[in-house]
Order: sequence, then structure tokens, then C-alpha cells
Amino acid sequence: MEIREKELIFKYSSKINNYMMNRFGFIVKSIIPCVFWLLALSPVQAQPITPGEIDSLVEKTMKTFDVPGIAVAVVKDGEVIHAKGYGVRSLNTMQKMDEYTLFAIASNSKAFTSAALGILVDEGKLKWDDRVTDFIAEFRLYNPYVTEEFTIRDLLTHRSGLGLGAGDLMIWPDSASFTRKEIIHNLRYLKQASGFRTRYDYDNLMFIVAGEIIERTSGMSWEDFVEKRIMQPLNMKWSAADYSRLKDKSNVIDAHVPIDGHLHVVPKGLNMAANAAGGIYSNILDMSKWVIMQMNDGKYGDGLTSRIFSEAVHSEMWSPQTIIPVRYDKTYNTHFMSYGLGWRLSDVMGYKQVAHTGGLSGIVTQVTLIPELKLGIIVFTNQQSGEAFTAITNTIKDRYFGITGKDRITELQNQLLKNETEAKKITDTIWKEVNARQNNKSLKIELSSFAGTYKDDWFGEILISCKNGRLWFDSKKSPKLSGEMLFYTGNTFIVKWKDRSLDADAFAVFTDDYTGKPSGIKMKPISPLTDFSYDFQDLDIHRIGD
Repeated sequence: MEIREKELIFKYSSKINNYMMNRFGFIVKSIIPCVFWLLALSPVQAQPITPGEIDSLVEKTMKTFDVPGIAVAVVKDGEVIHAKGYGVRSLNTMQKMDEYTLFAIASNSKAFTSAALGILVDEGKLKWDDRVTDFIAEFRLYNPYVTEEFTIRDLLTHRSGLGLGAGDLMIWPDSASFTRKEIIHNLRYLKQASGFRTRYDYDNLMFIVAGEIIERTSGMSWEDFVEKRIMQPLNMKWSAADYSRLKDKSNVIDAHVPIDGHLHVVPKGLNMAANAAGGIYSNILDMSKWVIMQMNDGKYGDGLTSRIFSEAVHSEMWSPQTIIPVRYDKTYNTHFMSYGLGWRLSDVMGYKQVAHTGGLSGIVTQVTLIPELKLGIIVFTNQQSGEAFTAITNTIKDRYFGITGKDRITELQNQLLKNETEAKKITDTIWKEVNARQNNKSLKIELSSFAGTYKDDWFGEILISCKNGRLWFDSKKSPKLSGEMLFYTGNTFIVKWKDRSLDADAFAVFTDDYTGKPSGIKMKPISPLTDFSYDFQDLDIHRIGD
């Protein structure tokens, strides 16, 4: 060992022994091995990614995944070190994206709902483990025991026992006509898919209930509360709790969906009743203020002298509540994953990662925090490829973790192509069989016997009718769900939605009564890539008239 190295080691030996005594309760006799042990424990040294590198990364990502526009912000040590928009807001207008461009942040709104409840916890107006029925007397779930025991904490942790995306057809794919009152009432008809508090299944509707609790407790609408108690103090001056509440709509993205290999602009759609689950509009500059406040345990302002919520409330939101199954991830050495209160939590390279994603038709967003590194990464896109935001976020993370030799874009592109190829094999086989039957002139199907008025207890009425010799499906409460029903086999049809942006064609299997007359319908998506919010499998449709 060189003399200079020895000098450095002994210079810091007392500090090392103080650290060992304070943290572990013992003093080391041999200081040299301890130095290397401590180096192994020491935090990763940040290796800032340059603006030029981010520019190149985003441009390549946009081209690879066919994304018209992306906005990226990087926060480090309480400062925004990068904030820039790329590409265009809309293929219709070709207006340029910038750091002020507004996006629907979708399910990243859930953390705002948790924060709003946290404010009310700090004010003593409710507790995390208060029962929901104490605030909403009419709240009912299918199982009476679950209804009685359901808490505010349960609303925020995806452990209700309902299946993945259960009931989402009341808020998706369009601005359906269900009111918040109807949604809360209809929860009682959704059957349990697992035991209460036994399994993680992502759930939007419970956050709608959480928004109702905020209104009944505070006397303010969820939208007013979030804007006045969170956005205004943080000076999130461009943001709003709903699209209709934006003061300036001149710089908002359009949503883009691939249809037959080409991108198309589609309407921005989310039932306003679902704002507490996914209604917020914001940009990367405003969201950077939100991220900085989060990494300061709720503090903000000059000298961090003001608070949105207490450190205790913040700790609860970032504490594991529901286990999320995860396979060991070699990429980031991830062993554990869980859901907190409005946030996903995991271990990444030995660090805590706090993150969430959001998705609506033609829009996906991601917010990622590594609190110990004071690192925040925000990526918003105006196309629904989750691979795009993941490629950007992971590449930036890699630089701060010192990971080299990884091409995240190619890695994710290959996985996407694999998934799409496998799904296409399934759907192509089915459509080949459907088309063969359509061309079989000897095959006679009495379509009129299937026609009638049907109803699901939570989804409402569905009209099955004959139009110009074709069987047709029309939902009364969700107008976008309209399409032709094509014969497949036996009593099974394929519903081909008229709006091809939905990408959610579904099986519809008719059941018969004892006379052989069609009396009900069971449904499920055809493609394994269908968004889980098309929860056709939760429908229990029965005939109510001819």
C-alpha cells in the first residue's frame, strides 16, 4: 500500500470507528478491511447524464416506438436539471412540444388523492384505518363482511379482493354517463375474485370512493381540494384537477393510438367521475415541484419552511401496504415490490424506488423517484407505448447507478415485438376462423333469436339487434362500446368494435335457458394485450326483454 493511501486511511479512521459504534455498536481493530467494506456500502456517486445525451435518447426512443411527442424532466438534489419537450403535441396540428405542454397524467393522480387524505389525517378529520362506512353510509361491496371492515387505507392499496380493473367499464373507454353516485352504488354488484386483503389487483374505483370521502370530510370537491391545498401552495400554476378546469388549453397534447400500423388522434377520454383516480392535467415543470416536495418529506418553499403534509403521513404513504408479486429482476437487482398509499415501492440496486405510471387511451406517463439519491425522473408521452417511457427512465437511472453496456431501447423493443407477435398469432387464428364462417354460404345462423335487450347489474343495459342482416352490440351507458357481432362457433360470437382505436375485440358467449332461448352473455377479451380496464370478464349479462 502506498504511503498516500495509508495517510488517507488513518486520517479517516476515527470517523469510521465513530460510524461503526453509532450504527452497529462496535469498534473495528483493523481499519483497512473496514475501509473497503464501507466503500461497498457507500451511496452510488451520481454520474449526471448530459442534456445532449437525453436529447439523443429521446429522439431515438420516439423513432423506435413511433411516439409523436415526449416531455422529460430530471430533478436532482432539489433542482430541475433538465426539462424539455420533444416532437409534436399532435399529428393533426404539428405544433411543437415544449416543457409547458400539458398532459393527462392519468393514474399518477392517485398519489394526489392519497396526499389529500394525508392532509385530512394531519388535521385530525380522519384516520387511515377509519371505516369507509363511517363516511359513506351507503357504501356496499358484494361481501357484507368486507363492506363492514373496509378502511380508508384499503381504498388506496389495491387489496379489495376485486379482480384486476373490476368495474372499469363504468369509466372507460370513453366519458361514459355513469355518475360517481352510480359507480359507488354499483360496487355492490362486483363479485370478489380473491380473499379480502390477500392479493394485489389494481383497482381504479376505490380511488373514486376515496375522492368522495375527501369531499364529504372537507366540504370541498376533490377537484377544489387538490387544486387549493396542493397545487396552489406548490405554485403548480399550469395544472388542473380536470381538463375542463384548465385555464389555458392552447398547449395541450392530443392522444395518439396506432390503428392498422398508423397513428391516429383519438379523443381525450375519461369519465369525470373518475378524476380522483386519473383526472389531473399537468406538465413536467409543475410535476417537478410535486416531486421535489415529495423528496423533502412534504416540505416546500423558501428554506423548506412550509408543509403540505407531515413527515409521519409521508412515511405512511411510502411504507409497504400490499405485496406485489415480482420475479427477481437481474437488471436492477430487485427482490421486493409493494404498493404504498398511491405509490409503487421497490428495491432497486439496494435503493428504495418510489414510482407510478398512468395510462389513458393514447397517453402514458411515468414518475420515478430514488429518494436517497434525491433523483426524480418524469416522462410523459402522447402515445400509449409504455416501452417508450420505460426506455428513457431506465437509461437515465442507469447513469446514476453506474450501469453500463445496456441498450434499454433495443431491450424493450425486442420484448414488445415478442409480445405483439404472440398476441397476433392468437388473434389471427381466431379471425381466420371467423372469416371462413362468414364466407360459408351453407352455414345458416338464426341471428334474430339472439336479438333482445340485456342487462348487467353494474354496467346497465345492452341492446343486441339485427341491422341489415348483421347482429349488433350497443351499450346504453358506454356509447363507444358498439360493434358488429360475428359468428365464431356454437353460441360464441366475436364483437368487433366499430371504433378500431379501442383494440379490445371480445368473445361473447350466449347462454340458453331451459327452452334453448338465449338468456345471457359472458364476455372476455380476445387478445392477451387488451388493456385490463376492458373488464368484460366481470360482466354477468342477462336478458330482460325481446
